[in-house]
Amino acid sequence: MDPITERDIRACFVNCSKGEAHRAGLPKDLADQPWEALDFLGWRDPGAPGRAYLVAERDGRLVGVALRAVSGGSRGFTARSMCSLCLTVHTGGGVALMTARRTGEAGRQGNTIGQYLCGDLACSLYVRGRRDAAVGGDLDESLTQDAKIARIRANLHAFLDKITQ
Repeated sequence: MDPITERDIRACFVNCSKGEAHRAGLPKDLADQPWEALDFLGWRDPGAPGRAYLVAERDGRLVGVALRAVSGGSRGFTARSMCSLCLTVHTGGGVALMTARRTGEAGRQGNTIGQYLCGDLACSLYVRGRRDAAVGGDLDESLTQDAKIARIRANLHAFLDKITQ
């Protein structure tokens, strides 16, 4: 992903008002993101942990979506959950159900799309081995890193398509 600015981020949201986009809490370390290792920029709002945001390049433009996050709940530490984007397995609530209001008439009627995602939205870093999920046992895949990157991008695009169609 190419580096993006606060202005780029606030202008690209497709499923919230301009006011909501303006009030969104951005990551404090925006300039220090590992852009070359990101398929999308994802973060939890530092002022409102139940809110999350995802910005990705799609068809030559930035697409931002506002998300509502529900943490993993009261599962025990040994319970495992899998992110639907990167297929990383986490324990102890490391995966959260995130919902996004759909765009257009469907969104105005209150329709949403939900997916289980890494709670910290660091999917790109997990796929590239730059962050560990700290699960017990051996859950390694036989896919190459390039195949995992292709898979996360396909899953991301499918998620964005569900929100915008």
